[in-house]
Amino acid sequence: MAEHPPSGKAAPRARLAPAFDPTEQPWRVANEGLAPVDPGLLTPHALRGILSAPPSWTPDPSLEERWRTPGREGPPVQAAVLIPMVVHEAGLKVMLTQRAAHLRDHAGQISFPGGRIESWDASPVAAALRETQEETGLTGDYVEILGSLPPYVTTTGYSVTPVAALVRPGFTLKPDAFEVADIFEVPLAFLTDPANHRLHVATLADGRQRQFYSMPWNGRFIWGATAAMLRNFYHLLRHAQLSSWQSR
Repeated sequence: MAEHPPSGKAAPRARLAPAFDPTEQPWRVANEGLAPVDPGLLTPHALRGILSAPPSWTPDPSLEERWRTPGREGPPVQAAVLIPMVVHEAGLKVMLTQRAAHLRDHAGQISFPGGRIESWDASPVAAALRETQEETGLTGDYVEILGSLPPYVTTTGYSVTPVAALVRPGFTLKPDAFEVADIFEVPLAFLTDPANHRLHVATLADGRQRQFYSMPWNGRFIWGATAAMLRNFYHLLRHAQLSSWQSR
């Protein structure tokens, strides 16, 4: 989720941080009765077909919306992120960013490129493309938009529209050092295998319990809204797989 220096577009807001260490919270594997997505659906051709005519499916209920951070109540800020799936011969990989440690929201966390939808953005897709280029240097001429997923509401008061896209290789990244500490890729096959999805329970200081997903990969702790949106992308593909089986 993109932010800007004090001279930028948005008025500064208080810096937020989790009230707990997410990596230390108890968890269980969240794969009850769920199978990995068929590798045959994890191809550019198959994804184009699925996103052009998505099956009927229901996203997981947001684990974050009811835990709105104090000071972030009220109507959520509209935002959009790109789910950039880079096309490699060995398979698709999802490009993710690690946010800079000084940012106000989700500092140091792993996220999709994207941010607030501004008044001049024609659509969530336009916002996701603009913010992706600002954050990473990835230009739109390498990006093929496939479609959008339902918005996801975060604890920090954003309603985020995930935009799925294919990215052809050959691009050059130029990360914005103010916002992005690192850019890396994770195999889509890993992220769409629920054996790699963890459901954590954190006990807060007032005794309430908060749940969140994570998908740790090679020392990277993917969690919170990013993991939840990836979990929903898995559900979309799973329902497409089930629909294809039922139609045989």
